[in-house]
Amino acid sequence: MDEKEILRDRIIQSLKTIYDPEIPVNIYDMGLIYKIDIDDDFFVMIVMTLTAPNCPEAENMPALVEGTVKNVDGVKNVQVQLTFEPEWDIRMLSDEAKVELNLI
Repeated sequence: MDEKEILRDRIIQSLKTIYDPEIPVNIYDMGLIYKIDIDDDFFVMIVMTLTAPNCPEAENMPALVEGTVKNVDGVKNVQVQLTFEPEWDIRMLSDEAKVELNLI
């Protein structure tokens, strides 16, 4: 595994500590994280969504993601971009999340 892959794994583990306030599943397994890009200077770009555009956490969640990922050892800087394309739906849940929510 190279440095970027190791860092990506650390970032994913940190994202798994952030839970959706309305559903007892972490945001990574919910499928709210669409993309994690790491450039050669270890600048991290995260593209994420929310369960709905009018989500009460719309203002807080990107800042929480940014702050959490900034604390990951090896990350130089973080930018979080919020998108609603494609729109999130329940099919984006990981298998682990589906089990946790008794959907499978």
